[in-house]
Amino acid sequence: MVYDVTKFLEDHPGGDEVLLSATGKDATDDFEDVGHSPSAREMMDQYYVGEIDVSTIPKKKEYTPPKQPHYNQDKTSEFIIRLLQFLVPLAILGLAVGIRIYTKSS
Repeated sequence: MVYDVTKFLEDHPGGDEVLLSATGKDATDDFEDVGHSPSAREMMDQYYVGEIDVSTIPKKKEYTPPKQPHYNQDKTSEFIIRLLQFLVPLAILGLAVGIRIYTKSS
C-alpha cells in the first residue's frame, strides 16, 4: 500500500523526521513497532494512494566496488613525513631549552 502523508507532516505527534525517514521504503514494521492507536489506523484511509505495481520495481544491481588506487609499496615518503612530524617539535623544544639555559647563564 502507498500512502502520501505530506499533508500530515506538521501534525504528526512524533515529528516530521519520523515520517521522512520512512520515505520510499516499506514502513510497515516502523508503523507497527510504535503501536499506533485505532484512531491513527483510521486516519490512514485519507492518505491512501494505491498499491505498488511490483513489476515496476527495478531489480537490485549487483554491487561493484569502487576502483582502488594502485597500492604504494614504497612507503618512504610516508615514513619521512611521520619522522618529521616527530622530530620537528623535538628540535623546537630542544632549541627553546638551549636558549633558556644559555640566557640564564649569561
